[in-house]
Amino acid sequence: MIARFARPTDKSELVRMRLNLWPDAQDEHEVEIQSYFDGKPSFIDQIIVCEDNNRALFGFAELRIRNYAEGSEKMAVPYLEGWYVDESGRGQGAGRLLISEAEKWARSLGYHELASDTDIENQGSIRAHLAIGFQEVERAVCFLKKF
Repeated sequence: MIARFARPTDKSELVRMRLNLWPDAQDEHEVEIQSYFDGKPSFIDQIIVCEDNNRALFGFAELRIRNYAEGSEKMAVPYLEGWYVDESGRGQGAGRLLISEAEKWARSLGYHELASDTDIENQGSIRAHLAIGFQEVERAVCFLKKF
């Protein structure tokens, strides 16, 4: 398996994997991925994909430089916005490879931190983050009141 930066030909597979990760945002995926490849402003600064020996994609990491991340004192921090590996590819080091490539990308821009988050009840994601060296820095319950 290899990890590499995403190419426009990866669009349909990226949309498929994003649907698996974020099924509630179905209408947004194609537009966001197309905006990224078109170089338009988006919430994605870099996408790294993982492909198997047959060149089939089965994982991705989406990154963005944010102005703030819990636990960091820096004014800008690379943030892991999305991290996904197909179930059939889990447990084989793909997630670790994606994060390693994300760290290389961040270092190439002069950063020395990578931030991330997950839902408080997503124990699988919490374990995966901890297994590759992330440290938990905060737990939060967020609120929004619409009126």
